[in-house]
Amino acid sequence: MMSEIIADNMPKVAFVCVHNSCRSQIAEALGKHLAREVFESYSAGTELKDHINPDAVRLMKELYGIDMEMTQRSKLIRDIPNPDVVITMGCHVNCPVVPCKIREDWGMEDPTGKSDEEFKKTIKIIEDKIIELKNRLKKTVKNSSRILKD
Repeated sequence: MMSEIIADNMPKVAFVCVHNSCRSQIAEALGKHLAREVFESYSAGTELKDHINPDAVRLMKELYGIDMEMTQRSKLIRDIPNPDVVITMGCHVNCPVVPCKIREDWGMEDPTGKSDEEFKKTIKIIEDKIIELKNRLKKTVKNSSRILKD
């Protein structure tokens, strides 16, 4: 339940995929870019790729000026702080189980190997979902703060 997030600390959101090389990396970057005042963004996987998807890197630079190669790296779940919120990106195979207070699956297809237009559609969906999550968490943290002050 969203109201279970403790207001004293900024919620930690983990975007989780199997390989942590594309969708989860995009979500981490957009979370840091669009919602850093509401939640901390992390991404991780159960396996590692040796690099972030080059099409994701290129398009995030082009669309947002974000250089994911400079700010992020592929990480395992054990390499990130314990999250309050876990968003699985739509693994459709062995989505990892990570203890958390809130869990959602965004059920997204992997755009790897597809056209730039497909990649941009995926990035836009992630952007919209980040903004929606930001708004939900902002309300929850604000309400929790008010309750704690009374």
